[in-house]
Amino acid sequence: MVENDIFRALADPTRRLIFERLAAGGMNATALREGLGVSQPAISQHLAVLRDARLVREERQGRVKRYEVDPDGVALIAAWLGKYRAYWPARMDALRATLTDMTP
Repeated sequence: MVENDIFRALADPTRRLIFERLAAGGMNATALREGLGVSQPAISQHLAVLRDARLVREERQGRVKRYEVDPDGVALIAAWLGKYRAYWPARMDALRATLTDMTP
């Protein structure tokens, strides 16, 4: 299931940070590595996991690969979360009512 791959990919804090950086704008692996304290091979492995989960796509520009967030993967996350969007307001209203009833 694609959702499992997405959440497994984002479970790692380094991959979440890479994803967040790419969401701010596409960049190459060298730029992604800056400030992370991880090796180039580790960045490549993280990017491979994000690509396999359809969260990141790559485009070759000469000898350099540029990475960016894949909107199709983000749409899958949004669709999955959308199934639960209606649930939470009703639950929060019920909790609010219960807490109001409990206060003297």
